[in-house]
Amino acid sequence: MNASNLIDGDEYLRWFHQATYTVDSAGEDLGRNDFVWSAFKSQQAGEYAVKALLRALGLPSFGNSILILLKELAKAGFEVTEEIYAAARDLDHHYIPPRYPDAFPAGSPFDFYDRKTAEAAYEATKLLISYVRGQKEVLAADAQSSSRKGPKTKKADLNRANLR
Repeated sequence: MNASNLIDGDEYLRWFHQATYTVDSAGEDLGRNDFVWSAFKSQQAGEYAVKALLRALGLPSFGNSILILLKELAKAGFEVTEEIYAAARDLDHHYIPPRYPDAFPAGSPFDFYDRKTAEAAYEATKLLISYVRGQKEVLAADAQSSSRKGPKTKKADLNRANLR
């Protein structure tokens, strides 16, 4: 492995761009008082963002739980703060209920969502997107720094970006 292939930039951008597109759409839904879809799209955007980093590094990115996806990053050596885990926990609650009319004992999903809930989900996603962007920038800087070291660079130095 060399420094130029620590990160699959195309795969990262594919997923990260979808994350930012989706969070923008969640913001538009929030502005239209469509709280249930705003919350669901916020969850999706957070999931896409974390998967962007995992997939760019060739790490497992299966499932829809952002919390579980973040645990995969932590296993790979990334620092994941309690604030980031809390955002994931909040967002994971919005994966199933918005999509199924029978997710609650009575009523429809939109009856259970309000501005405060949707705004909290939207803010949690923005936090996750910022976290992922920051981690990607650290990896890119590490890869660039490693590539400047020339042929004397040790394999362990090149792999240390995966251990943040």
